[in-house]
Amino acid sequence: MAVKVYVVYYSMYGHVAKLADEIKKGVSSVEGAEAKIWQVPETLPEEVLGKMGAPPKLDAPIITPQELAEADGILFGFPTRFGMMAAQMKAFFDATGGLWREQSLAGKPAGIFFSTGTQGGGQETTALTTVTQLTHHGMVFVPVGYTFGAKLFDMEKVQGGSPYGAGTFAADGSRWPSEMELEHAFHQGQYFAGIAKKLKGAA
Repeated sequence: MAVKVYVVYYSMYGHVAKLADEIKKGVSSVEGAEAKIWQVPETLPEEVLGKMGAPPKLDAPIITPQELAEADGILFGFPTRFGMMAAQMKAFFDATGGLWREQSLAGKPAGIFFSTGTQGGGQETTALTTVTQLTHHGMVFVPVGYTFGAKLFDMEKVQGGSPYGAGTFAADGSRWPSEMELEHAFHQGQYFAGIAKKLKGAA
């Protein structure tokens, strides 16, 4: 059976959704792996989103906490808010108490990807504070490390991402993921799928 990887994200302005698409492509490039993209529920009213200038949501299906248990591995993506995951993703994690009680996600590999507004806006703290959520569920955190190679050391251009996972800088919202950031996202999906495949095979 194919390894089932869920790419679960929250994206207000579309930057994280763009990374999610590339991650899905990376997962799907691995023989024996299949990816499905999901969004977590929005918690803000349409009126508030309109005032914030948020575009309409993409057509990815909305996931429920219980559906996480169907996956062999999960990659979570979200923008940062003050150095932590956005409240919409935190609210989703807060709704996984039933899964936690049964430890339904224990042993499943998990990875993360993210978007921040600035270089000091949480490319590492957002990842670090997310690991606590995975830990309580007993999930196996799979960072991408430096498997992406020399491009992570490029100091000539501004670039998001880190050993924790793929990332981008949105600035005031006008900056979109660069070619290198999208390549990093593709690589993360590919790398993660390979690990998930090995873990499922070993089980």
